[in-house]
Amino acid sequence: MYRLLAVGLARGLLRAAGLRGRCRPVRLLPRPPGARAPPCREAPHGRGSGLLPLLAALAWSSRPAAAEQERRGAGGAAAGDAEAEAEIIQLLKRAKLCIMKDEPEEAELILHDALRLAHKSHNTKAIAYTYDLMANLAFIRGQLENAEKLFKATMSYLLGGGMQQEDNAIIEISLKLATIYAAQTDDKANTRLLLGMCLDTYARYLLFSQQPSQAQRMYEKALRISEEILGERHPQTIVLLNDLATTLDTQGRTDEACVHAQRASDLARQVGHPELHVLLGNLAAVLMHRELYAQAEETYREALRQAELKRDEASVQHIREELAELARKSRPLS
Repeated sequence: MYRLLAVGLARGLLRAAGLRGRCRPVRLLPRPPGARAPPCREAPHGRGSGLLPLLAALAWSSRPAAAEQERRGAGGAAAGDAEAEAEIIQLLKRAKLCIMKDEPEEAELILHDALRLAHKSHNTKAIAYTYDLMANLAFIRGQLENAEKLFKATMSYLLGGGMQQEDNAIIEISLKLATIYAAQTDDKANTRLLLGMCLDTYARYLLFSQQPSQAQRMYEKALRISEEILGERHPQTIVLLNDLATTLDTQGRTDEACVHAQRASDLARQVGHPELHVLLGNLAAVLMHRELYAQAEETYREALRQAELKRDEASVQHIREELAELARKSRPLS
């Protein structure tokens, strides 16, 4: 029913991953409750040391990006490479043991051996998994620049192997990159805004996973941060209002959804929001769900005019389909 304003879940993360210290819409999966961080021997030099407990928890509380491969025994090697694969697995197990024993230097040496062997046997999944472990190790040691490079290498191998940008593994790596950039800036407002944008993406993930009540809570937190730092008339704040309306409507809370969708549309008109036609279309959908058919049609007509002015053919087609659906719903029974 909705054409959401959000860009693809991971695409925003990937674009943001190339920038530091800027208010871009990067997004984050929160650390699971009760997660405990392993020992951290080094803090980042100069900046962001207060975030290291969180960095460490994020590195290890969730499964590594390629953890599924470990469950299946590193995977990806041809039948003739079974011996090399077994050796890689043993090296990775030894490296993990060294990490648990707080022997990071030894773990790093072992991981380099595993990586060389994975490259030699052309085991791309083992390469990605080893890079991920190396990145996590650098992450918890506070070697953030090195961790950044390794996480990007991991992501490159995963995407090159056909993994979709919306996959949980890509989202997880993007979360860690976002946290690295947060730790490397002294600007508290930027860091808080980064958190808000990360909550935004987590909310989209929850909504996509059909968990609208949890998505709602994340959107509410993200909206408060955006209003506090950017102001209620900022385009990002307006989009968050719209998305919150969507989650409420999905739960059947159409009265509340209508309040937020109406507010988003009103603000969009005032500031000349480039996606006004989409916001109006979403408002019209909520009105239709409330069986306010006359208001819904009027709003759809306005959305259609705006979409035509923008030459957004996809939106024009969508709105026309919704108007046809509205006509069927509002037709009196004979």
